[in-house]
Amino acid sequence: MAVVDVLNQTGEKIAQTELSDSCFNVDVKPSVLHTVVKMQLANRRAGTVSVKNRSDVKGSTRKLFRQKGTGRARRGDAKSPLLRGGGVAFGPHPKSWAIKVPKKVRRLALKMALSSKLQNESLTVLNGISLDAIKTKAFSSILADLKLDNVLFITPEKDINVELSSRNIPGVKVLRCDGLNVYDILKYRHLVLLQPSIEQIEGRLS
Repeated sequence: MAVVDVLNQTGEKIAQTELSDSCFNVDVKPSVLHTVVKMQLANRRAGTVSVKNRSDVKGSTRKLFRQKGTGRARRGDAKSPLLRGGGVAFGPHPKSWAIKVPKKVRRLALKMALSSKLQNESLTVLNGISLDAIKTKAFSSILADLKLDNVLFITPEKDINVELSSRNIPGVKVLRCDGLNVYDILKYRHLVLLQPSIEQIEGRLS
């Protein structure tokens, strides 16, 4: 088991804790991470874009003018895609972009993402964060004490003061433990785990 230092919110070492090898010491395979990240980004797409075909446009189906003798190009009705106000040819319609990835692969990718942070020494464990009120300045001072930027915080449960205090700081995101995902772990340079969340993560991935 890997042993990491536990810091308080001022950046001082106060203890040590063990991280399970089954969750934090897994061989990292970029292909697996790529598959799961691609799935996450694809599943975010709404797929609601839509256009009207010529059959959906309101208008007369009468032929605009006779076929021959006018010297003009032949025309059908006013709903032709070639005319202004007509339908769109081969335009997009609502669809699902979702990609299905097996649950075991998603769980493995999450372990790999956590392991990559530990291997790159980008994982920090805090004993907790305590804020008396919603104050961005107070949260910024915690980041300054920890000497971190571009960081993802994982909290064990809902903490309104922490979540709202960090909301306006660029490059910082606070996620609850049940929202932990591969994309956000890889997106941010540093990962900060509050100590109570480690047990929840290991329980989820065991």
